[in-house]
Amino acid sequence: MAQTTMTVRVGGALADFVAENVGESGRYENVSEYIRDLIRRDKERVEQEAFERLKAELQHAFAAPDSSYEKLTAADVIARNQR
Repeated sequence: MAQTTMTVRVGGALADFVAENVGESGRYENVSEYIRDLIRRDKERVEQEAFERLKAELQHAFAAPDSSYEKLTAADVIARNQR
């Protein structure tokens, strides 16, 4: 896995908030650890939102009456996806 160095500038209240969460009094040993955790949690949130959207679509599809479904062959599906 490649690593990239990034520079982030924060000031004022944001800098104070970061400082409160880093070091002996905070949850994180250093700013990099804190930022990595924030990014991981944001990535998990985005993935969870995508999963919830998919789940809602599937629940909607499974709740539809059988009469709303159209019979398709594998060839029909392949042809439709090639368009």
